[in-house]
Amino acid sequence: MATKRGPKSPMSAQHKQALATGRVEGRVVRDYLEALRNNRPKRGRKRTPESIKRRLKAIKSELESADALNELKLVQEQMDLEQELAGLNAGVDLSGLEAKFIKVAKAYSERQGITYSAWRKVGVEPRVLKAAGFNRAD
Repeated sequence: MATKRGPKSPMSAQHKQALATGRVEGRVVRDYLEALRNNRPKRGRKRTPESIKRRLKAIKSELESADALNELKLVQEQMDLEQELAGLNAGVDLSGLEAKFIKVAKAYSERQGITYSAWRKVGVEPRVLKAAGFNRAD
């Protein structure tokens, strides 16, 4: 037979603040790590805006004589290249995310038990960890 529980005691203001801090720090860390992952250098030869523009020009001329199936594939390649070109022109500025990460990384690591080595394995640069207050021994 199950026993009845007593009334729940309300959370203290200190506990609520700790939860809010954890959520904010977790969001900052997640955003920074996702940005690092999304901007990791890819293997192979790097595409330049000029090479993308050349291929777009070639696709335009190929579309004039393409059959229906090849036209479909060329149109998709054209759309992909235009999106890639827009992404190259936009660029990514990690400095804002990095600055926020530096502010919270040490406290987050201590609370979660995350080591310097773990940060390095996921791609965080040593200079960023040093700025956050880490030593290699951490």
